[in-house]
Amino acid sequence: MEIHIGNRVADVELLGKDGNKVRLDIDGQLYEVDIVMAENGACSILHDGHSYNAELIRSGGGKNYQVNTLFSSYSVDIIDSQAKYLRMRKNSEEKQGDKVVSPMPGKVMKIPVNEGDLLSAGDIVVVLEAMKMQSNYKVSS
Repeated sequence: MEIHIGNRVADVELLGKDGNKVRLDIDGQLYEVDIVMAENGACSILHDGHSYNAELIRSGGGKNYQVNTLFSSYSVDIIDSQAKYLRMRKNSEEKQGDKVVSPMPGKVMKIPVNEGDLLSAGDIVVVLEAMKMQSNYKVSS
């Protein structure tokens, strides 16, 4: 998923979780942290022998947060695969030419056309599976 912190965009992947211990990959770098969340939005993070405290204030359906630390405040937006897909689809007014571009990683399930087939707008050229859902990708007009 993407996480937007002010003007910074980070690629974050949860690698594992065991109780409060969390393993994260952030922009290709591994982090092992101990996180404790309180009901009031307070968060205590232990990383590499250092302790950090933050207050998380949720807004926008749980995908947007205001994160306050002792000296700073950050606006944080979490862009999961579904939100990224919808945003890309909404903003994709440009023609893709002879390319098929998937808005998220997926597995090719079926290619119902052959090389050299003459295709028309609306013809399905590939079926992808992502997030346990299959999507048909069609020729655009």
